[in-house]
Amino acid sequence: MENNDAQYIKMTQRPIGRLITSLAVPTIISMLVTSIYNMADTFFVSRIGTSASAAVGIVFSLMAIIQAVGFTIGMGSGSWISRLLGMHRIEEANKVASSGFFMSIFLGILLTIFGVIFTDPLMQILGATDTILPYAKAYASYILLAAPIMMASFVLNNILRSEGKAKFAMIGIATGGILNCGLDPLFIFAFRMGIAGAAVATALSQLVSFIILLAVFLNGRTIVKIGAGRMAKRPDTYLRIIKNGLPSFCRQGLASVSTVALNVSAAFYGDAAVAAMTIVTKIFMFIFSIILGIGQGYQPVVGYNYGAKKMGRVREAFFFTLKTNVAVMTTCAIAGYLAAPTLIRLFIASDPEVIHIGTVALRAQCLAMPLMPLGVMCNMTFQSIGKSWTATILSAARQGIFFLPLILVLPGFFGLLGVQVTQPLADLCTFLFCVPFTFHFFMKVGEDSNPSIAKDSSPSLNN
Repeated sequence: MENNDAQYIKMTQRPIGRLITSLAVPTIISMLVTSIYNMADTFFVSRIGTSASAAVGIVFSLMAIIQAVGFTIGMGSGSWISRLLGMHRIEEANKVASSGFFMSIFLGILLTIFGVIFTDPLMQILGATDTILPYAKAYASYILLAAPIMMASFVLNNILRSEGKAKFAMIGIATGGILNCGLDPLFIFAFRMGIAGAAVATALSQLVSFIILLAVFLNGRTIVKIGAGRMAKRPDTYLRIIKNGLPSFCRQGLASVSTVALNVSAAFYGDAAVAAMTIVTKIFMFIFSIILGIGQGYQPVVGYNYGAKKMGRVREAFFFTLKTNVAVMTTCAIAGYLAAPTLIRLFIASDPEVIHIGTVALRAQCLAMPLMPLGVMCNMTFQSIGKSWTATILSAARQGIFFLPLILVLPGFFGLLGVQVTQPLADLCTFLFCVPFTFHFFMKVGEDSNPSIAKDSSPSLNN
């Protein structure tokens, strides 16, 4: 109980800036390492050829589906757990964690079975052309086998962050990511496995991350405990986890759908366009992972303090994190705009068409980067405090409400340029969409003396 009390005091009393920074730094490292090893796949596979490089973008949509399910359960259970810990309801938090963990493994197995049976049509639906399809199949086959452990790793990672143990999550994720960067050239070139080698390296790295993350729980280093005996017996707990995680599912699922739509639209202009947009997406996700890491360090702070009815700290945490993210994205936008051609050449220096297409797309994306933090912060805040329907609407904005209509319409008017500028225009629309939600929420949020704002809607888990 001492450990629980010490963690509660830390999350609800430590100065906001120091607290969020201490939680965000390990998470940023985890996110950056994950982005680096995703980029490593693209970097090494691009040495095989343009079609192989494009195949990584196709299978990225499949990985986004895996991430969507994993983050749905992970964030759905994690956001609930942080509020339960803020209210000192430890046993209920254990039940939520155990239920989420085993649900992720079960759903991962189902996805593996379905994906292996329907690999060919699945890759074609995701945007693979005839020349890309063989590479996409070779890459996807091993990713599908790793789906259960990948999903479970997302859940374990989010549970650790929800209780403020971001350093343990960082160790697991970073170790797997660094291992992947080393295994890529070994399997691709030394073992002559080609693009399949990149997938094997990813699968093995994910397995190592999973083992490390699970060991943290098995060794008793956490407040929350996981065990089959602690699983909920009634379906309402699982439904509540899914409801809480709907914003993540919407965000990640729509990211997958939008990637498919982007690949299909780009494929009309050839493999070079698909490869260029794939490279731009990887570069952008590397930059975006920084503000995601800061935001994920912010989320457990909001969850704990909202559960503890400390509304002043909720407000302070939001604006501290927003200002930090705007500063980071503005700096990265300037650097990315100036260095765009050089960044594209790092991946595929031998194809001038890919470099030209990618440079235009990356520079357009950089123009919208300073606007993105508000959408991220608004979405994360409502999810962390249990306002799942509002968070779901906000999470659907960027890649669904705005991106999908734009990617269907703009190429018809502007050709390839329409493909290149769709995402930054969607980011601008998302920013404008989130302003009134943010204003309305902070008009309602009072100080610590207003208990109605932080009233938790979570029922007791007597099942």
